[in-house]
Amino acid sequence: MNDFTMTTQQHPDRTVITVSGEMDLRTCPELAQAAFVVPLSGRTLHLDLSGVSFMDSSGLNLLVLLRRRLQAEDGRFAVAGLQAQPARLLELTETYELLTADAPDAGRLG
Repeated sequence: MNDFTMTTQQHPDRTVITVSGEMDLRTCPELAQAAFVVPLSGRTLHLDLSGVSFMDSSGLNLLVLLRRRLQAEDGRFAVAGLQAQPARLLELTETYELLTADAPDAGRLG
């Protein structure tokens, strides 16, 4: 059983969503709903994925959609804390640097 959890922290200049569990076809709609209701215009959205052990193409697609949303709203998007399998997925699809470039400490939230 996948114990998927999320917490959202609002800061004046950014929103941090911490995710734990698997990012897959079943759980991504919940994360998408949480991320898309947060007002982000001109702000930064950090996704802390240090608790995510598995991500499939649904998770990757969501990350790309979120990045596009932030770009359209003049905001920044960063993925941090990647475990081995999600990091490998981003490397294989050549999206690792694209999605982690704005994260402090090379993909780790400080």
